[in-house]
Amino acid sequence: MTVRATVLAFLGVLASWRLVSGQGGTWVVTPASPTVGDTIWLEREVPAKSGWQIRAGKLAATEAVEPLTDPAVLKSPAGWVVRYAIVAWKPGAQRLALPPLWRLAPDGRSDSLPGGTTGISIATVIPETLKNPDPRGPLAPLRASHQNPVVPLTAVVLTTVLLGMGVALRRRRPGPLSTGPALHVPLEREVPDARWLSAGEPKAVAVRATGRVRTALARAVPEAHPALATAECLAVIQQAGRKVPVQELRDLLEQLDRVAYASAHGTDVTALAAAARRWAKQLVP
Repeated sequence: MTVRATVLAFLGVLASWRLVSGQGGTWVVTPASPTVGDTIWLEREVPAKSGWQIRAGKLAATEAVEPLTDPAVLKSPAGWVVRYAIVAWKPGAQRLALPPLWRLAPDGRSDSLPGGTTGISIATVIPETLKNPDPRGPLAPLRASHQNPVVPLTAVVLTTVLLGMGVALRRRRPGPLSTGPALHVPLEREVPDARWLSAGEPKAVAVRATGRVRTALARAVPEAHPALATAECLAVIQQAGRKVPVQELRDLLEQLDRVAYASAHGTDVTALAAAARRWAKQLVP
């Protein structure tokens, strides 16, 4: 019984080794003699039937070996090629266990393949003559033993002088004033009230008449300036004690305001404008 169990175990191991070797072979390491920090490629060709696909597992990082990118699966004449890009940070022999691979059938079936292990010999980049190297500390900043203030002061003075010379050269002198006769600009004639009324603009006539009366009142009584409202202007004139018919002016200005704000319809604007001219002549002869 012991011999029979031994023989069966040996046959099982032999069968599994043949199955694994027939499902993809071993991993190929490129370059053959990598050093610390080099990009190392691990490739393995996995045979697959037409329509089957390969999915590679993600390689876990360790203290000595770290994957650079996700695994790549490329099509080959015999099936698929699985490729890992890794980097090693420690010299010496490294034993790396690869994740399992999955074969996917078109009908949804799947089959797993053991990733296996591979050995990598990493060479060191430090010469063998240097034993137990210690990292060097940072270098101290390079500073001059003394600073000379003459150089920056000279640069500032020179820059100021050059800037002043440039401004003096670029500045234009004022030209001579013209001594010729003054130009006469003719004043435009005032538009008659009848023309404004024929154009349907009684408000313009009322506003101009109000301005004429208010200007005359401001000249007669400086305190009654045009910035005041109509009621305020008449109150200032009445307090000033000037001999001005305040009641008649109030009636005239209120009627002009109602026309200007379109609250009085059917008002004889022509008569109001004539009265405004007459009052303006009386206030300022």
